[in-house]
Amino acid sequence: MQPDIAIARAATLDPIEKVAARLGLAPDTLMPYGRHIAKVSLEHLDSLAERPDGKLILVTAISPTPAGEGKTTTTVGLGDGLRRLGHNAAICLREPSLGPCFGMKGGAAGGGYAQVVPMESINLHFTGDFHAIGSAHNLLAAMLDNHIYWGNAKDIDERRVVWRRVVDMNDRALRSIVTSLGGVANGFPREDGFDITVASEVMAIFCLARNLSDLTERLGEIVVAYDRSRNPVRARDLKAEGAMTVLLRDALMPNLVQTLEGTPAFVHGGPFGNIAHGCNSVIATRAAMKLADYVVTEAGFGADLGAEKFFDIKCRKSGLRPDAAVVVATVRALKFHGGVARGDLGKPNVEALKKGMENLGRHLRNVAHFGVPAVVGINRFTSDTEEELETVREFCASYGVDAYVCTHWADGGVGIEAMADRVVRLADSGAAQFRPLYEDEMPLWKKVRAVARVIYGADDIIADKKIRGQFEQLEKDGYGHLPVCIAKTQYSFSTDPDLKGAPINHVVPVREIRLNAGAEFVVVICGEIMTMPGLPRSPAAEHIFIDGEGLIEGLS
Repeated sequence: MQPDIAIARAATLDPIEKVAARLGLAPDTLMPYGRHIAKVSLEHLDSLAERPDGKLILVTAISPTPAGEGKTTTTVGLGDGLRRLGHNAAICLREPSLGPCFGMKGGAAGGGYAQVVPMESINLHFTGDFHAIGSAHNLLAAMLDNHIYWGNAKDIDERRVVWRRVVDMNDRALRSIVTSLGGVANGFPREDGFDITVASEVMAIFCLARNLSDLTERLGEIVVAYDRSRNPVRARDLKAEGAMTVLLRDALMPNLVQTLEGTPAFVHGGPFGNIAHGCNSVIATRAAMKLADYVVTEAGFGADLGAEKFFDIKCRKSGLRPDAAVVVATVRALKFHGGVARGDLGKPNVEALKKGMENLGRHLRNVAHFGVPAVVGINRFTSDTEEELETVREFCASYGVDAYVCTHWADGGVGIEAMADRVVRLADSGAAQFRPLYEDEMPLWKKVRAVARVIYGADDIIADKKIRGQFEQLEKDGYGHLPVCIAKTQYSFSTDPDLKGAPINHVVPVREIRLNAGAEFVVVICGEIMTMPGLPRSPAAEHIFIDGEGLIEGLS
């Protein structure tokens, strides 16, 4: 049995009503899903509007590596550490997708003694939110094809249908397909395809919506196709947004669970960290801030993607203002950025560590650009030497940033108390002067260039004439004020996943642009990005089963 599963199963979970009571939530504000999971009433959350907000702490990380950084584990551990110090704390995470669970990455519930539980339920169907999002997305696809079949009153150009279908699974065979084969009764054949559910614009909208009415309005703005005069056709033109909202009504209520130490945890929504903004729902974050004094949340991938989108998209659109940030790093991952092969990461190598810390340094500078004070959490491995740990601390000190060795995976909240205390003092200091990287009025092209130059360390961005024209057309159509959501590899500051550390003098090529009018951002695809992953040669699904006692094995 895997250690994470063994630890989770050995834990004694509190009834969800007891967890909710820690936030002042009465039983009648909950919709229970068994004994340890519940949704929280939107009506009750609306009644908290006049309450002051708690402090918001973002957990982000260096550029991801195969060595692992432990961002979710640190988020969970920090919440537990804050609560151990006597603070009213809550955490906010994204829901896991079935694709990574059965593919290669595994679940997203933390690990060791820093997990959200019940882990198996959270990693699988949970409360059915992703199924609801997939159903709403595919209902719109069905209504679009149905409209064309019954006469095409909107004169939709079938060559310019941009709304694909989704499924919450890694399935490369569905990336590009042909639909409506089999004769006249089945419609008009055309090229189509599937994305994974977390890449759906419905998912992004779901996580940015303030309430049900805002959700409906945003769903209606989705551009699904273009007519023969090149005018956009939206979901509201097909009268689809009402039924889509009905499917999402219960899903929009945030999910409440707990950590192994009983800290309240909201796990809600899960947009891609590339094609979307990679953060949990605004509704869950705002709920936590009304109910707790300190709220710890995370953003997907490294700070160049997750934190930038958290700041420039989620905070911009919601009015959230973070008070502090934690940048997670490991000695192993930093050595990987310094050129050490994966098999040698457990061996001491201070010189490679120093070289790899260029990656951490750039992330620290980037977070500072947004006016948010930060600390570094060193997620410790047993192979780390004292010399290596001290080298990281000294490096961070040169940036005026404190670094803390954290052992929450092995020790739970007690292993991160020192950093938790520093985070509280930082959040309470008023040092945060949050500001987005660019203003709404800046042209789209210049917004992309600003991110590339300031955050990625690039010399410039490039694109062919057709792409430049699409930027100009979006501005003419009234979308120039939207933020940009840059999709690129998470493994490097550049668009080359093999370029580690903190590369400079590189150029970012813009390959494609997609308008997410409902989510209110423009997706700018740079390099090769897939919105439907495939399974690896030996997927995790091969090792997941139910044993003779009815227990799930192999789900990490």
